[in-house]
This record gives sequence, structure tokens and C-alpha cells, in this order.
Amino acid sequence: MQSVVEIENLRVRLGRREILDGITCRLGASGTGRAIGLLGPNGAGKSTLIQTLLGFHAPHAGSARILGFDCHRQPREVRARLGYMPENDAFLADMTGVSFVRLMAEVSGVPSEAALEKAHEVLFHVGLGEARYRKVGTYSLGMKQMAKLAQAIVHGPELVILDEPTNGLDPSARARMIELIREMKQDHGMNVLLCSHLLGDVEQVCDEVVILKAGRIVHQTDLEAERHQNRRFVELEVSGDAPEFAESLREIGAEAMNEGGGRWRIVLPLDVELREIWRLAARHQLAIRKLTNRRDSLEEIFLKAVGHLPAAPASAPPREEVANGRL
Repeated sequence: MQSVVEIENLRVRLGRREILDGITCRLGASGTGRAIGLLGPNGAGKSTLIQTLLGFHAPHAGSARILGFDCHRQPREVRARLGYMPENDAFLADMTGVSFVRLMAEVSGVPSEAALEKAHEVLFHVGLGEARYRKVGTYSLGMKQMAKLAQAIVHGPELVILDEPTNGLDPSARARMIELIREMKQDHGMNVLLCSHLLGDVEQVCDEVVILKAGRIVHQTDLEAERHQNRRFVELEVSGDAPEFAESLREIGAEAMNEGGGRWRIVLPLDVELREIWRLAARHQLAIRKLTNRRDSLEEIFLKAVGHLPAAPASAPPREEVANGRL
């Protein structure tokens, strides 16, 4: 099946500096309404990759294709199927919201009369129906973000690139933006490439993730599969000492690290119930003082990929906790 984004040994130089260093990946399955998260620390090359997909940078080597079309050699075909919400504002401030979105629809190839109709529809959809005749320059930050989203989807693209779409939004506006992105992929079958430094947003809406560091891909994964693969982390505090406890944990497929003072960190396979730890502790006459059970988060996946997290599981807010032997 054709991928939404296909990148093959892509190298991009700006001046004498190589920003993208031989990237190869396939992202999304065409027509399935997939959301792809693009992550990386500052300077990783995310913006350069987006601009290359948009046709603004010519590859020094390799290629990038969107929906089967080469981004450099077939820019017209690519842009007809692509919507783009930039991080920074790019408005004509004296235009009304509906005039601006209509203009962007026409630029994307929609006939003038149909463009006006679609502009009204999409502005109502994103919550700017009552403000569509106001000048864009008078919009609040949240309204401008919604206007940028409206112009990106007004022509019904197959792929929408969203660069920091929730930047600066208050909690209610952020929740609305996340819901709109979900609707785009689930109800309208659009594919989404979401670039955001807010990992919680990516975790809520994305099906797969690619992480860049220093112009290279350091991690690419199906997010749901990654959650399962990372299994469950258990942080355990016990009273007593039993050297054989670690061996018993290994026998049930768990990985354990004794931190001393009765503290253990355990990686528990998905098919092993939490009650097994209680059973083994009782067998070795260990009294459980505290037990915390959680799963790996996207933040931990990201930090491990860019090298800012040690191999042992780091502390995180627990999903369920048993303290002093009581629920």
C-alpha cells in the first residue's frame, strides 16, 4: 500500500550546513486517515523537513514524496493535495476572515463561487462563523489559530501539515483544536502530519510517531504498538530482605532492579497479572509498603530516543497505587 509520506535517503543543505542527514522512512497508509507525530528537540530539523515536503527546499540528495508525487519535481500535484497550517501568522490583516479563507481556497484550485461557499462552511466548522466578517487583524490569538486551520482544510486536502497548532491556546481552545484534528482524520479521512512540542497533544491524536535528532531519525514507531511493547513499570517498596526475590521475578518474565533499602524497579510483561508480585512477595515473606503501576508515556519514549533518559524507568505520576497494603 502506498504511504502518505515516503522519504528516501533525504539530504538537505542550507549553505554549507547539512540539516537533514540521509533520512529514510515511510509514514502513514494512503487514504486511511492516519495522524503522524513529528517530534524532536530544537534544531533537530523538523522545520526543514516540513519545508522540504512543501517544496521550499531542494534536496541535495535523495527524495521526498507525498501520496506518490515527488515534492521537488511535482510541486503542483503535491500542493493540490496538501494543506498547511504554519506556526507563524501569515495573514492579510485587513481582509475579513471569509475573504481570506476564500482566497486561500482559490489559490488551492477551488473555483471562486465554490470557494466562497466552502469558506463559510469551514469557518462555521472551526467556530468562527460569527466572526467571519471581521478583519483577521482584529482576531485574538485563539481565533487566528482557528483561521489558520480553516485555510489549511478549506479545499479538502488528503494530507494536512499542522505546525504547532495549539501554540498559545488556553485549555478550552486547545481541547477544541485537538477535537477538530480528531474529526479531520476520523470523520473526513484526512491524513495529518502534526509537529508539536506538546507531547500530550501528539499522544492524544497520533497513530504513529517519528522522532528527529541532529537531522537524523532516531525513533519511528506505531504509537499503540509502542505503548504495548513498553509493557508496565512497577515501582515497589518492601520491608524485609530476600535475595531470591529477583530470581523469582525473572522466572515469571519480569525484569527487576534492586535499588537498595527495599526499593525495586520492575518491568512486568503484559500477560503477567499484578497479583503475581503480591504472591511472590508473600512467598519470600516481604511486606509490601508501596506499589506503583504505570505504563510508558510518550514523554519517556521521546526522552529515551533523544538520549535524555537513563535505561531504568524514570519516576512519573502513577496510574494506580497501593500504599501500606491498602487500596
